[in-house]
Amino acid sequence: MGRNGNDGPPDDGRSIGDWASVPWRKLETTVYRLQKRIFRASCRGDVAAVRSLQRLLMKSEAARCLAVRRVTQDNQGKHTAGIDGVASVSPDQRWLMVDRLRHPETIKPRPVRRVWIPKPGKTEKRPLGIPVMLDRALQALAKLALEPEWEARFEPNSYGFRPARSAHDAIAAIFDATCKKDKYVLDADIAGCFDNIAHEPLLAKLATFPRLRHLIKGWLTAGVMEGKALEATWRGSPQGGVISPLLALIALHGLETAITSSFGSRDRPQVVTYADDFVVLHPTRAGIEKTQRIAEDWLSGIGLRLKASKTRIAHTRLALDGPAGFEFLGFHIRRYVTTEYRPGSDGRKQPVIKTLIKPSKDAVKRHHRVMRNIIRARKTAPHEALISALNPVIRGWSMYYRTVVAKKVFASCDYRLFSTLLHWAGRRHPKKSAGWVFAKYWRRRDEGRLEFATPDGPRLAVHADIPIKRHVKVRGHASPYDGKLVYWASRLRDHPLTTSRIAILLRRQRGKCAHCRLLFTDADTITVKQFVPPQWNGLTDLTRMRALHQHCRDNISDQAKDTYRAEVAEVFTTRTA
Repeated sequence: MGRNGNDGPPDDGRSIGDWASVPWRKLETTVYRLQKRIFRASCRGDVAAVRSLQRLLMKSEAARCLAVRRVTQDNQGKHTAGIDGVASVSPDQRWLMVDRLRHPETIKPRPVRRVWIPKPGKTEKRPLGIPVMLDRALQALAKLALEPEWEARFEPNSYGFRPARSAHDAIAAIFDATCKKDKYVLDADIAGCFDNIAHEPLLAKLATFPRLRHLIKGWLTAGVMEGKALEATWRGSPQGGVISPLLALIALHGLETAITSSFGSRDRPQVVTYADDFVVLHPTRAGIEKTQRIAEDWLSGIGLRLKASKTRIAHTRLALDGPAGFEFLGFHIRRYVTTEYRPGSDGRKQPVIKTLIKPSKDAVKRHHRVMRNIIRARKTAPHEALISALNPVIRGWSMYYRTVVAKKVFASCDYRLFSTLLHWAGRRHPKKSAGWVFAKYWRRRDEGRLEFATPDGPRLAVHADIPIKRHVKVRGHASPYDGKLVYWASRLRDHPLTTSRIAILLRRQRGKCAHCRLLFTDADTITVKQFVPPQWNGLTDLTRMRALHQHCRDNISDQAKDTYRAEVAEVFTTRTA
């Protein structure tokens, strides 16, 4: 199958059609089998087998093709240029990149391009370092080899930047740790984690084979260009690189163990880590103060420190140096005394105390600010344009917070949005009556509720219409490389951020892509393609749609389109007969 008789595409002189006709399913299966072997070898501590399999994977043409596809088709930043100005890659150029990756020792790392992006809800900005496209592909190849090894070694309560783990898993872990007993909390933040990681401790912890170590060191010390000025990088890992999040996790690996191993088995604290943010929970304040000292000492060994302005000791129910409870990843966690009673151990009635997790006040304020800015920027825009701009923001925010106690917050968001829209409509028609404005922009649904909608077109999404759906935390040491693909596909289908439309298609397709028939994973970009033109006055029917990988949608052939049309037409005819 391959150019050299292995597992890649044929080398028969074709160019443009080659990339679309590559047997991607076979290549992904080949790479996943190697990754699964690396994961299992790392679990049993067989370092020699891990290094041998990693070398084999990086030499594999299947892995090189997947690495190139990931940075040129799948990645959301695929059109962001590095210092060479290359922002898109044609199929012919992708083959050249695959060939260049055959000899990574000949690729000299180039400096990254500095880009500043705003932090959500803040005036300060975050620096990103954008590598050139070839360095991105080589980093993706190295990540394919390194990630399975470290997935077997990472601590169970580490959730950020890991495949198939999310902020909702971290919040679920905090709920499990606080739902039965009051706890003191060390709410900690690491100052400039990506920018200050010491290189030598990181490379020593990696302890990988020399060629890969040399590559990683080159990426860390390649430098940063802002405009025409080149700045040396003696510490840190630039945000924006494909492998940078994994390197940050490796640098922080061991923090949870260092804290918990300093206590006995009976009073061991719980540590929940998400990237450079972490919380420590313990029944006593003395225990929390001890964990803070341990964390500061451990972080100093890798060139990091806690950020004093964002680190505080709190309590889940009492007010300590601030309000009761604490905030983490946009959620507010606190234990509340309810009006319910139950008999205690002494037979007396005691009030029931519950842990309630809600959207944080800052997160709600930021959401209101975003919606208000969208409306202000469209003072003269058509009705449909405003709805189209607001709906993704409303649905995305509500989907993120629908796993917690958020019904009242959703209702308040709808009320404030209604007031803002009413002001927007009144400014557009200052000489019209309120009844006329309502009749033009609002419609009454069958159940009597007013909705902001056009007569025959889209309607504004409603926060309160998003149902509350509890999230089930991922198993402690589970990993996508353990071979249990059905478990991971079902979690993806039931994830709170998976929209209803995609969830229905995933159930119908049994978690598989309609084109390549591979199970979707958390790392995949899922798109929905409609293969039959809309009928019946533009109504959309899910029987005409299929869930696809982003790269499958890009590479789908005319023959496959005809097959889907015939399949959907047959189903549609059967259902309407």
